[in-house]
Amino acid sequence: MTNLINNIFEKISGPAFESVALLLARLGLGGVFYRSATSRMEEGSWTQLTENAVYQFSEAPFNNVPIINGEFGAYFTSFTELAIGLLLMIGLATRLSAVAVLGMAAVIQFFVFPSFAHLWATVAVWVALALILMMRGGGMFSVDKLIGHKLG
Repeated sequence: MTNLINNIFEKISGPAFESVALLLARLGLGGVFYRSATSRMEEGSWTQLTENAVYQFSEAPFNNVPIINGEFGAYFTSFTELAIGLLLMIGLATRLSAVAVLGMAAVIQFFVFPSFAHLWATVAVWVALALILMMRGGGMFSVDKLIGHKLG
């Protein structure tokens, strides 16, 4: 029985299966940030935030972080999340985008929602996925791989 299990794990531990796992990590993590950004935007617009989104960034808990509060903070955060989400989902600048996720996760966890225990569980998943993507890259199903292959 042990040999059977070992054989199964040997077969699924190759680069194709790893790339599928990395693709799912990119889509899952990128999707979170993309949906967060687009949820603040006016319907049909990629550049205009709703009044409510701007208002939320001028209220607690966002006013705990001076550089991301108010209108500037709402736009900066939303466009950063949009860029990170799109880049991760297509696998372009995957490692750099994963570093940006770590930065956003740190700000969210330590400044915006520091006392919510359930948020730590969410942020921990983001951090774990970001660290995996930083270490392994986007995998063979990414624009990074396509560009790297084309560049030699």
